[in-house]
Amino acid sequence: MSLKNLQSKEELASKLVPGNLVVLHFWASWCEPCKAMDIVLAQLAVDTPHAQFFRVEAEEQPEISEDYEVAAVPFFVFLKDGVVVDKLQGANAPELANKVAKWATINAAVNIAAAAPASVGFAAGLTTVHEAVTKQLWAPPVSNGKTQQQSSSVQQTETQSQTAQKPDFPKLINQSPIMLFMKGTPENPCCGFSRKVVDALNAEGVTFGSFDILSDEAVRQGLKEFSNWPTFPQLYVKGELLGGCDIVMEMHESGELKEVSHTPGIATTNGGAGGGHGNGTSDSKARFEQLVNEHPIMLFMKGSRTDPRCGFSRKVVDTLGELGVDYGTFDILNDDTVRQGLKDYSNWTTYPQLYIKGEFIGGCDIVLEMHQSGELKQVLLEKGLLPAENIDQRLKKLIHSSQTMLFMKGTPEEPRCGFSNKVVSALREEGVEFGSFDILTDEEVRQGLKTYSNWPTYPQLYHKGELLGGCDIVLEMKDSGDLRSMLES
Repeated sequence: MSLKNLQSKEELASKLVPGNLVVLHFWASWCEPCKAMDIVLAQLAVDTPHAQFFRVEAEEQPEISEDYEVAAVPFFVFLKDGVVVDKLQGANAPELANKVAKWATINAAVNIAAAAPASVGFAAGLTTVHEAVTKQLWAPPVSNGKTQQQSSSVQQTETQSQTAQKPDFPKLINQSPIMLFMKGTPENPCCGFSRKVVDALNAEGVTFGSFDILSDEAVRQGLKEFSNWPTFPQLYVKGELLGGCDIVMEMHESGELKEVSHTPGIATTNGGAGGGHGNGTSDSKARFEQLVNEHPIMLFMKGSRTDPRCGFSRKVVDTLGELGVDYGTFDILNDDTVRQGLKDYSNWTTYPQLYIKGEFIGGCDIVLEMHQSGELKQVLLEKGLLPAENIDQRLKKLIHSSQTMLFMKGTPEEPRCGFSNKVVSALREEGVEFGSFDILTDEEVRQGLKTYSNWPTYPQLYHKGELLGGCDIVLEMKDSGDLRSMLES
């Protein structure tokens, strides 16, 4: 049986029939180990005629890759009767041959000897294949005068010493103003997502540090918990997590990544660094004074409050929405003169920018920090822009701020607990639009809602002002099919 390319999810479904053993090789054209393992798999396909072998280009078939939780290539999945029975990560040719032999033997319902060519053949009869694979996997010097084999040994020694103690994540994250935790290195990324982020950063012309999480399992697993972000790559700017591949690519395409990565103190590849701007002319200063005072609370953002065009603008809009205040907005994407000039006026290089009664408050990070500490609410109260209200009135207003409202730990984009993450996933799978409130940002709401709802834990999901329940109830309703019908009523 030959090794074939799999072109679609539907084609795969047609192959998953009772009695079939199917082996999938998830690969990428840029990955040298994938090419080496292809040689092995092609020979195993010839030696194992009663199994089917397919190549799946991981980045071209994202739905299939997601179904089988492919995080890096090469990656092999073994399916029997349509069910996953085994997996193999990495370029381990002997282990691949052994797994094929094992499952081919079970599938054919014959003894081990009958399937021997697939397992021992690799070691005894596939000398040419073995030499070719060895040549590709253990190539000559790649950097610093070390072969990959030598580098691997050094890396393993370093990994053992590193994992002897718990990693110092704040220190790792702040090794460079822009720090990328990725699979592989910038010169040799080991997954397509890492490659995309590297290319985006290079396109922005910034200098960045990197850490290969494949070299240290303690960092790889520990950073997921530290950042509350389950996948890699992860990009940090000045110690703050920006996000993974999708978020970085969105910011790159919108121009937001350039603004964030060219702030003061971050070096660029042309030898410069981000910095402030001048004060502008007196005419432009007068114009900006008029703009920032158009409304007692004025937000200069990308997009509008109903259609934010970047994640940071959306966060500030959500924060002001949670506070229940009225405010004006200006879409800086519609006026490049304002977009560039306001940076000079405020001496602040990024957006959004929030002003209260003409006074510049700050950007997204500052606004969120002030909201979390209660300082933003206090400023609004002192300025007479936020009417005093009791907690029950505030909770009622929050609960009715969206037809479907989720009180959770974190945000839908960055859940801060597994239960909140599960409910967010359930709502998204049902295609439901919902509002959310991060109870970690407001202790008054966090404690008060427990009493108001007579429900002691989070998350809590409300629909039309009525409590549906927490994580377990929401998941049970989803499994029974009741959740969608309830939320569509």
